[in-house]
Amino acid sequence: MTTAVPAPDAPRSAMMRFLDGVEKVGNKLPDPALLFILLMLVVFGLSWALSGVTWDVVDPRTQAPLVINNLLGGDALVGFLSNMVNAFVNFPPLGVVLVSMLGLGIAEHTGFINAVLRALMAITVKQLMTPMVAFVAILSHYAVDAGYVLVIPLAGVIFHAAGRHPLAGIAAAFASVSGAYSATFFLPTSLDPMLANITMAAAQILDPAHQVSSANNLWFTFASAGLVIAMVWALTDLVIEPRLKRTAAIDGDLSAIEAFQPLAPQERTAMWAALGSMVIGLVALALTALPETSAWRSPTTGGLESTDAPLMKSIVPLIFVLFLLPGVIYGIMAGTVKSHRDVIAGMSKAMTGMGYYLVLVFFCAQFIAAFGQSNLGVLLALEGAEVLKAAALPAGVTMIGIILLTTSVNLVIGSASAKWTLLAPIFVPMLMQLGISPDLTQAAYRVGDSSSNIITPLMPYFPLVVVFCQRYVKNTGIGTVVAMMLPFTITYLVLWSGFLLLYWSLGLPLGPGASYVYPTPAG
Repeated sequence: MTTAVPAPDAPRSAMMRFLDGVEKVGNKLPDPALLFILLMLVVFGLSWALSGVTWDVVDPRTQAPLVINNLLGGDALVGFLSNMVNAFVNFPPLGVVLVSMLGLGIAEHTGFINAVLRALMAITVKQLMTPMVAFVAILSHYAVDAGYVLVIPLAGVIFHAAGRHPLAGIAAAFASVSGAYSATFFLPTSLDPMLANITMAAAQILDPAHQVSSANNLWFTFASAGLVIAMVWALTDLVIEPRLKRTAAIDGDLSAIEAFQPLAPQERTAMWAALGSMVIGLVALALTALPETSAWRSPTTGGLESTDAPLMKSIVPLIFVLFLLPGVIYGIMAGTVKSHRDVIAGMSKAMTGMGYYLVLVFFCAQFIAAFGQSNLGVLLALEGAEVLKAAALPAGVTMIGIILLTTSVNLVIGSASAKWTLLAPIFVPMLMQLGISPDLTQAAYRVGDSSSNIITPLMPYFPLVVVFCQRYVKNTGIGTVVAMMLPFTITYLVLWSGFLLLYWSLGLPLGPGASYVYPTPAG
């Protein structure tokens, strides 16, 4: 078998020229942190230019005519500077991400998550290898980015050991780790409260009292996991692998590839003990939450899913505890934790990787603060809503538009939180004016964001996937990976978008405390 390689002077296809253009444009964009600085300066300039204009719209928060505040005015500028620290410290996603990472970082540092993933892979028969890879990849979302550096290369090793094309395994894992980043199992990941808090900040531009649950999309993302596994299974086995067998000959140095290692007896015992502690924790949570007098219930409605219920407010601490304790237990029993210093080292390691995120969040927070203080967000929401009302588009068509626009933006801005920080202040208030809830808008964003992750060379881990593929097929390049992953993106956009519309039409709950409409019905 030989690898199909175009002649050096062969004309490039229209698709490859398009992708080259996307890469060139994307590489010219500034770093996301600088992008937020530039956008903040634009907000300052627009606030000055539009502050003297009379707007024929009513501010729904005050019922008075809307006024654009000039941020370059003396009082406003001093107020912005004096609030800079509070805007950063109180930025909703900051605390939830850092606290979640403390627990998840321990589980990853001690080897607990690694052990669970290896155990699942080891018990899978060849015929069910693809859905198991997809399942494990989705499960790895709880370890934040561990799926990129662990599951994707491991899937190539597993497929190759089973006599299947290793790039097919890498494709299935990449499509599930990154392309299905908004599919989850059982518990929220750190992404859920992060996006929900950005959504809440955007909603409060229009309605300062509006609350958003940290698990507002949990049931939809849980249901989406089954759909994703089915799509990955069908595409990998019926489309991707047959094509790879014809076009991508395995010619890499396989001696350099680390062999798949099953769990040692000590690791297996430690893993079961750690999983047992997690189950005990979940059972204890359920037993304490079920009684009508439970302290976990809302003091106003008595429900567990209300946004003011302590259970909903404790999602992030629960993620912290439910991964911290099993991680420590595994580490002690497996020998990766010798003393309390190893636990602290694991937490420190997790925080070390958050340095860039903190820089990004600082400028995100200042942009959001300036956008809200100027009233430009409210103006854009009200005027945009009037345009959409006049167009009289069905709500479903509007949702598809949100998905497609998000997908397009994702080609040049890879960070999910950075994109949503940019788009949420526009999308969320605008659609609230049309009666569409922030929860549904966020769900549409997640579908569009996840679907195109796997075809943008600007996604931070994309070059790493190219390297993983080159271990098996030497001449793998960006075009190879994009061509391999494009069927997943197209299928995701069509079927996952349709699934959201069907889910919505059936009135199935998006998540605890979530609603499809705004204002949220009482109760």
